[in-house]
Amino acid sequence: MTQITMNNPILTFINVFTVEPANQDRLVELLTSATDVSVRYAKGFISSSLHRSLDGTKVTMYAQWRSEEEYNAMRSDPKPLPYLQEALTIAKFEPGMYEVVRTFEPAVE
Repeated sequence: MTQITMNNPILTFINVFTVEPANQDRLVELLTSATDVSVRYAKGFISSSLHRSLDGTKVTMYAQWRSEEEYNAMRSDPKPLPYLQEALTIAKFEPGMYEVVRTFEPAVE
């Protein structure tokens, strides 16, 4: 389950893919397949969510992992590689590793 809290050692990855609108659905399929066949079974995986922009030019994956080491171990698994390789032929990839520094809730009046 996705956990967005401060002072938590969970690593957050926000990976943005820029894509031509004609390829957005295919990119979503590829990232879904990579996650379904391998990533979601990896040690240290907590959760991920896939988002697509309404203008068709971006796909963003928000993922959480217990540690950078476990994330890197998953990256060495050959099962998702064909999906990720094809994804990189149709999209530009901008990875990012983050930690939560602040969360906000609705104001109570």
